[in-house]
Amino acid sequence: MKRYLVLADGTSFAGEGFGASTITTGELALFTGNYGYQEALTDPANDGKILLFSTPLIGASGINAIDYEAINPRIKGIIAGGVAATGRSAAEDLNDFLQEKGIPGIYGVDTHALVRKLVAEPVIKASIMDTDDQHAFDQIKALVLPKNKTAQTSTTNAYAVPNVGKTVAVIDLGLKNSLLRSLSLRKINVVVMPVTASAEDIANLQPNGLIVSNGPGSVQEVRSNLAPIFKRFLTKLPFMGIGLGFLALSDYLKFELADLQPAYNGSNYPVIAQNTGLIWQTAMNLSQLALPQTVEFDFSEKYYDLHSDLLAGYRFDEEKIIATAFNPEGSPGAFEASVIFDDFFKMMNKNAVKN
Repeated sequence: MKRYLVLADGTSFAGEGFGASTITTGELALFTGNYGYQEALTDPANDGKILLFSTPLIGASGINAIDYEAINPRIKGIIAGGVAATGRSAAEDLNDFLQEKGIPGIYGVDTHALVRKLVAEPVIKASIMDTDDQHAFDQIKALVLPKNKTAQTSTTNAYAVPNVGKTVAVIDLGLKNSLLRSLSLRKINVVVMPVTASAEDIANLQPNGLIVSNGPGSVQEVRSNLAPIFKRFLTKLPFMGIGLGFLALSDYLKFELADLQPAYNGSNYPVIAQNTGLIWQTAMNLSQLALPQTVEFDFSEKYYDLHSDLLAGYRFDEEKIIATAFNPEGSPGAFEASVIFDDFFKMMNKNAVKN
């Protein structure tokens, strides 16, 4: 079935349709990982995106029960160079999964040309349609991209992920299931709170630590909600920010943020620890990092993105703060950075002894 990817600049790409046979519009976004398409499809941080896969082929491993980052994906569509039939009988076919979730896809397009466009333009509005006539172009030009992604993605009600250890409140900006899994493996009792939670709501839980999760959206969307929480708990409880949580915390600490073009979304972003020189291959999904020259704190450790030399993380033992632009849980990606969770756990134990 012939379909078209239509861009707001007036260009279109013809390809073969698969998945749901529906029209979709959203923001074109690049996923650079060579594996992990199921995690990318279901990552809440990809809310509202039409995801372009730079790897030549997806679909061979199908969809399984383990690699969901959220049960209901929030992406608007996918673009691939090629799509393979699922090679494992126990897995659901990718095409069937997309049809079930109402997500359209297109393959056989010039993905290299699309990548070059994304390198040149920060935001590209796109649509997957059955035609590429003038009406289609008019529709995509009129599209207004949503500015409240975090509110749409965050849970509306608090819920527990019980375990037997210390209690951590996780503020959900669009968290991944693998974050909860990483905490559960460390016997951490988790209470997930909505982005609208107040400082008093969190205080009532008497947590041993706080995490602000990764997610879609921008710092501007969450600044007013998170400022009272930062003010009340920062330096008093072990505090961790991931992805958008890293950006929000860095913004609160008055670090200047620098735009990435194209935005980082994949599993192949190397970061280096300043003190040890250790390099981790990490997963990221965000559009900004921090400018190192605007950071005046004497951090215990800093992590730099090797592609841009921008600050991608820091640890401040004295003030009980850890923040990473990268996702320590990987998924997709290597698990090298998962020791960040162990560092956070040590902070909670040390804080408990002091108190």
